[in-house]
Amino acid sequence: MQVNEELVRQITRAVMAQLRQQKAVPDTESSAKEIESMAGRERINPVKTDYSSYPRAKQGTDPKEVVIGVGAAFQREIKKTIGGIPLEDVLKNIKAGIEEEGMTARVVKVLDTSDVCFMALEAAKLSGSGIGIGIQSKGTTVIHQKDLYPLSNLELFPQAPLMNLEIYRQIGKNAAKYVKGEQVVPVPCANDPMSRPKYQVKAALMHIAETEQLSPELGMIEWEG
Repeated sequence: MQVNEELVRQITRAVMAQLRQQKAVPDTESSAKEIESMAGRERINPVKTDYSSYPRAKQGTDPKEVVIGVGAAFQREIKKTIGGIPLEDVLKNIKAGIEEEGMTARVVKVLDTSDVCFMALEAAKLSGSGIGIGIQSKGTTVIHQKDLYPLSNLELFPQAPLMNLEIYRQIGKNAAKYVKGEQVVPVPCANDPMSRPKYQVKAALMHIAETEQLSPELGMIEWEG
């Protein structure tokens, strides 16, 4: 099947119609206007979580530490990845992979950006080892190093709908291997050309929901996960 813009529009209209039936979004003239309205006056989540009482994330000093930076809606407004994997299990497997390689994991919540590359870079800069992992609530993940440019990451996993717990565990293991300076074989990822049109609207909605929860004045907070 050829993937073109008309097919994307057809799938988008079908998904938005289903969401309207579930009363998830208002009924407007087009999906673009619906998404735009959510980013403005009409919030996806009416109530914004207040993180002002949480401890600010501290600069790490442990050379064995890998910091995992999760999205602002992680485990609160969003409980599962775009593929339906509980975020609690995602975090558990990444941490397990890090620990299996003899390194330690620390989790922070990133509240000043919803861009996964910048999330990962901020986590890396905070990490005692200089290696960090960024995870958007929809499941997109990046392994980063503190002295790299934002888009020049170590490994990027953009196909969140195709991710599974074994892949997340391997991400943790690879991050730990970067800390140890070992030769690392990139984690193989599946690729499906239909993934983008199939999940395009859901991904946009989840990203908006995450962005709504940002509190730039707080930066990053310690997060147990």
